[in-house]
Amino acid sequence: MTAVADRSLGPELVRTEGIGQADVLVIGLTSSEDGPVIAPADVFEDVLDADTRAALLSSLRAVGAKGKGEELTRVPAPAGLGVDSVLAVGLGAAEKVDAEQIRKSAGVAGRSLTGVGTAVTTLSGLDIGAAAEGFYLGAYQFTPYKTKSAPKAGDLPVKRIEFLVPEAGFGEEALFRAQAVAEAVATARDFVNTPPSDLFPGEFANRAAELAKAAGLQVEVLDEKELEAKGFGGIIGVGKGSSRPPRLVRITYAGGDKRVALIGKGITFDTGGISIKPAANMENMTSDMGGAAAVIATTLLAARLSLPVTVTATVPMAENMPSATAQRPGDVLTQYGGTTVEVLNTDAEGRLILADAIVRASEDDPDYLIDVATLTGAQMVALGTRTPGVMGTDAFRDRVAKISQGVGENGWPMPFPAELRADINSKIADLANVAPHRWGGMLSAGIFLKEFVPEDVQWAHLDVAGPAYNTGGPFGYIGKGGTGVPVRTLIATIEDIAAE
Repeated sequence: MTAVADRSLGPELVRTEGIGQADVLVIGLTSSEDGPVIAPADVFEDVLDADTRAALLSSLRAVGAKGKGEELTRVPAPAGLGVDSVLAVGLGAAEKVDAEQIRKSAGVAGRSLTGVGTAVTTLSGLDIGAAAEGFYLGAYQFTPYKTKSAPKAGDLPVKRIEFLVPEAGFGEEALFRAQAVAEAVATARDFVNTPPSDLFPGEFANRAAELAKAAGLQVEVLDEKELEAKGFGGIIGVGKGSSRPPRLVRITYAGGDKRVALIGKGITFDTGGISIKPAANMENMTSDMGGAAAVIATTLLAARLSLPVTVTATVPMAENMPSATAQRPGDVLTQYGGTTVEVLNTDAEGRLILADAIVRASEDDPDYLIDVATLTGAQMVALGTRTPGVMGTDAFRDRVAKISQGVGENGWPMPFPAELRADINSKIADLANVAPHRWGGMLSAGIFLKEFVPEDVQWAHLDVAGPAYNTGGPFGYIGKGGTGVPVRTLIATIEDIAAE
């Protein structure tokens, strides 16, 4: 069994004041009416003097480089530059270049550098943090299960990225944070990409606990007997159809007086249970613990960055399977805290385990509560596969959505229409787990969760059903499979809370 903690990390990221022994120089190009322009133009004149820039532009124009966003053009290096080749990556129009564009352009460049030992880049002159995140995440690969043959040198990701800096100390803190963030995103991706045969609830709990203990954090793991005894009816109900019993993991980083509760849906595989899903594309349900992966990685990251905030991740883990012991449509379960729920559809299981976790996390009296889940297919119907839905208390919902857009994860605020609340009433219990229609399914799921959130807690609910897992081709710094969304939104939100 391959442990997530043993995965070889991405490229080494370092600052440098010269080209040194690099194999490839990566530069940025902006587009203009007069053709491509090297950006930044004059920060690194010791490396790229006027004659070298002119020679490079001549070569790049000759092969059709335009400087369009994420366009890649590779040419032989001019004599005397000290590298074998130059890779130019497009940034688009100069006036539109921002951190996210730098991140995306660095991502496509990093992905294209397979087989390269060391690359050096001038993108650090634009935004060293965004460039570092992009290169690291673009170069990410998940290969523990590739066993047919040893990978060829030309297929291996770039080993080292050197960021040119104009002076000693430039960008040191930004690079440290960027690498920490990128490694946390990679940890979340690793969890999501690990197949459910190896990442069942017990194993997921063990791996999360191992990482947390190595970071010096407090860890609590409840097994199925403790969950039953303490009344976690949602987690037990969802997990009882599987031979691999559920868990609840709690990880605490005690960093300060402000308290943030993070909750992540940890369904290690979702068949839908008795309300079974169609067979087509069911393999993608290996990603149904993407919310759990994100909050675990974020809690570890908050500790690594020594943020002055106490962060506690409460992570329910279960496998939703059909069997003779599985819960049935029509069953009534009692959530942790006493609320009864009529289960009309066993495929609406994420909200059941999240409700238990929300009530438990609320016992810690948090100032802020954020839950993250690959919760509804309706999220993708409403917002597509790359835009998380953000719901919750109005002010905090809008704050989290704005932060998410600022870091490039593009969360979008969504409402809780009052008329939808009556649709989750049950004839025989306090609540039903689904509405009797398909309209506003993402919103109805959030309204269900709202029933378990204390009124005095600032709360945000992120539905990342599509954004947490990329079933298409690579783009920007996102590869196929687990994306690590929304780790960067979560850590930026915690940093924003710390700065209050």
